[in-house]
Amino acid sequence: MALSFRQIRYFLAAADAGKISLAAANLNVSQSAVTAAVKALEDELEARLFERHSNGVTLTYEGHQFLQHAQNIVAAVSEAMRAPRRSGRTIEGEIRVGVTYTVAGYFLPQILARFARVFPGINVQMREIPRDEIERGIVDDSLDIAVMLVSNLQNSGDIDSEVLIRSRRRLWLCADHHLMERDAVSLAEIAREPYVMLTVDEANRTALRYWAPTPHRPRIIFQTSSVEAVRSMVATGMGVTLLSDMVYRPWSLEGQRIEVRTVTDHVPTMDVGLAWRRGTNMAPPTRAFYEYLSLTFSGSGHGFVNAEP
Repeated sequence: MALSFRQIRYFLAAADAGKISLAAANLNVSQSAVTAAVKALEDELEARLFERHSNGVTLTYEGHQFLQHAQNIVAAVSEAMRAPRRSGRTIEGEIRVGVTYTVAGYFLPQILARFARVFPGINVQMREIPRDEIERGIVDDSLDIAVMLVSNLQNSGDIDSEVLIRSRRRLWLCADHHLMERDAVSLAEIAREPYVMLTVDEANRTALRYWAPTPHRPRIIFQTSSVEAVRSMVATGMGVTLLSDMVYRPWSLEGQRIEVRTVTDHVPTMDVGLAWRRGTNMAPPTRAFYEYLSLTFSGSGHGFVNAEP
């Protein structure tokens, strides 16, 4: 049996929601339909894509590997469906795009490559700069648009935004950590562990926002702007961390395994999206860039399993 587009969509919805029941509700189909589609996909691939547990589902190593391919398939189909409507149109020009560190490293590269194939006449000038500089650039018109962590956006009065994907935050820990015995872990339990804090893209400020409503605080032993340093320290058992699935990889640079567990307390997603000056009349190249990303991600249900690092 060949893979179907429906199976891929249902897999992505389940990965995004973390629960089969929630994925079914988001897709407006029965829970059994999602379960059957995922099971058929696993049978066809001869690989288990999800770990099933009492609180929902999480991706296995093979599931994480398949996730990127599935996202590319959905994006390619969306692109193919739009192609006839673009035939005969030639859009040329330049756009100035501000991007934040996490977006530049973990989200944009493949999307930009596909955009360049569809719109070869558009020159995308990217600048990786902090969130506050992006907001100033949008307002003073030195940037046409931005792809950033819109969940960090401060100036919502002058800037419009649209979420492209929501990436869930989960607990990262080493393979033999004692919390691996649990399907889900509370912030109270995490607070008792040595904690490695990522600082890039305001991750430390974001973390304090969801710790603040609780009586608990992370026991920080080290702060770093390097995701790879966090990965290595977690993998060796030096500490744990809470980061988004968008930056998650199951192995450190040294080849040591990193596991994840869901968090029982409310932890907000990291939302990647587009931002532009409110009330602006987008030039054709900017409009093409906006529509390409918006249409690629809208309604496909393929956020990264649980958003901001």
